[in-house]
Amino acid sequence: MKTLRYFAARLTGHVLRLFVRFLTAVRADWRGIEPVPRQRVYFANHVSNGDMPMIWSVLPPALRRTVRPVAAADYWLANPVRAFVGPEVFNCVLIDRRPEVNDKPMDKIIEALDDGASLIIFPEGGRNMTEDPLIPFKAGLYNMGLARPEVDLVPTWIANLNSIMPKGEVIPLPLICTVTFGAPIHVEEGESKDDFLVRAANALAALRPDAHKSDWSATPKPKPEPAE
Repeated sequence: MKTLRYFAARLTGHVLRLFVRFLTAVRADWRGIEPVPRQRVYFANHVSNGDMPMIWSVLPPALRRTVRPVAAADYWLANPVRAFVGPEVFNCVLIDRRPEVNDKPMDKIIEALDDGASLIIFPEGGRNMTEDPLIPFKAGLYNMGLARPEVDLVPTWIANLNSIMPKGEVIPLPLICTVTFGAPIHVEEGESKDDFLVRAANALAALRPDAHKSDWSATPKPKPEPAE
């Protein structure tokens, strides 16, 4: 039975990868790193349910076999199809976000890293529905970098996917998507959580195709002084 599920998962993954690449002509831009077998945490912007499959599909086989997306259990266990694809095909690290469940996401993440896996995460925590390139990062990326400083934290920008698969749409639109991998970062000695998360967000946003047209920064802007 396990052998059958394994081969079914491999076949499904192959079909999904071909479908994604056919539909979007997705390509990888290895701008700051090389696609070599090295343990990494790929942290990406999040605008669509297609974000994770896009990153997964452009990784070379040697990298794809060891990468595990960190994903929400309530989404991937919502029906039998997702319950097969999430755990079996993508080998997700599933996090239960329900407040009534005493789940410990960081324990699962560190366990996966200690097993030698690379990870795909979305540090915004949810889909960005604003006009800004990113919304503030959650603390998880900082905690990973602090707990396992030897692991590369790689900014990974997904371009065009909000146009390919807008929220609420079932059928994706055929457009070209690019996944850009930037230079890895690490938590520096003595660096605060807030300072690191701002630096990580800026490193990710700098990979946008139109980044040169904007001076956007994750650094909080000072509030205007009240009029006297």
